Amino acid sequence: MLKEEKPNQIIFSETLMDLAASDRNIIVTTSDSRGSGKLVPFSEAFPDQIIETGIAEQNLVGISAGLASAGKNVFAVSPSCFLTARALEQIKNDIAYSDHPVRLVGISAGVSYGDLGSTHHSIHDLAALRAINNLIIIVPADNFETREAVKFAYHSRNPVFLRFGKKPMYTLHNSETRFEAGKAITVREGSDLAFIANGETVYRALQAAMLLEVENIDARVVSMHTIKPLDRQAVINAAKECGSVITVEEHFIHGGLGEACAATLMEAGISVPFRIAGIPDEYTVTGGQNDILSHYGISAEGLRDKAKKLLQLQTQ
Repeated sequence: MLKEEKPNQIIFSETLMDLAASDRNIIVTTSDSRGSGKLVPFSEAFPDQIIETGIAEQNLVGISAGLASAGKNVFAVSPSCFLTARALEQIKNDIAYSDHPVRLVGISAGVSYGDLGSTHHSIHDLAALRAINNLIIIVPADNFETREAVKFAYHSRNPVFLRFGKKPMYTLHNSETRFEAGKAITVREGSDLAFIANGETVYRALQAAMLLEVENIDARVVSMHTIKPLDRQAVINAAKECGSVITVEEHFIHGGLGEACAATLMEAGISVPFRIAGIPDEYTVTGGQNDILSHYGISAEGLRDKAKKLLQLQTQ
């Protein structure tokens, strides 16, 4: 039984507070999101190190770029759906093109906002940001990956985008696990099929692997926490060693993890049974996060069934 831990957004805030205790140069900018971003404790501990721009994401990114140009270590925090849509031009020009090492933090990502619907779902963000040069993109799967990703972003001299959901997470790694941006982590070994997932879907893939084990199917689970740069070798190894691959993401099937992995395999000349488990090209159904993901087969049972169908193709 995996241990339930805190939401990644809380770990982000706690890690940032630890860093800020010894670096008064850290500045957090936020667009009316200190509550939803779990930044109230930070604002109370470091009131002079947080700037509230109001609901004005373009201003948020522009101000963050200006602060970074003056040598500040900036974390710009906003709901991912608005940060990566309203302020996309500023991210492209003021941050990436101008090479300011701002840490963009997209909170409540994927379908975390549930019943608020498609206007608040951030299932376009990875596709949009993958098309921008000079931007590292990380989607942590648990508290450990989140803590390490925040520390990596703090030390990075390149712009970084961190993507967090709202749910409590589960411990996926042991104390010996090493985190490195751009290097996937194998959560579970397996040789019959590989799940390559990121963010909150890694736990769902692991649950599916446990269900498949009951049916004597040995599934590998890979946490592809860094979408850009992608760990191409981990994708190639999964395909060669397991023979079938399912990518899993809380994102559109277009432009995200799945298409990045598919392109990697095509370019390497590797053809294996392959499926993308994600949100199809439609406005999402109404419901909570679990309801939405289950509707699209991004649940333990749904992923198990997808895996069994894919394995049937492998044997034909």
